[in-house]
Amino acid sequence: QVQLVESGGGLVQAGGSLRLSCAASGRTLSTFIMAWHRQVPGKEREFVALITSDGSTNYADSVKGRFTISRDIAVNTVYLQMNSLKPEDTAVYYCHAARTGGYKYWGQGTQVTVSS
Repeated sequence: QVQLVESGGGLVQAGGSLRLSCAASGRTLSTFIMAWHRQVPGKEREFVALITSDGSTNYADSVKGRFTISRDIAVNTVYLQMNSLKPEDTAVYYCHAARTGGYKYWGQGTQVTVSS
């Protein structure tokens, strides 16, 4: 079992930055594909970014060049650095962990609000 706890959300003006953290407990993240997703009320949850067990990354087109996903295995934490934030980035951001064998876990989410 893996527990994921997100933090770092908040209110920021357009053009500003935030760094989200996802702290994991229960198992090391080194064997997981870690991802960030986001969801706006009334819409489906959408993919934002992921980092694989070998450190490869992938991003949604809407955040490429502005967001950076990273991880620190020593403290079992994944980060999402968000720069040049736009009002359309407003959402609840969720951390997700997955690995072979059908193991999938979600965090509780953290609210990000970008004002214009």
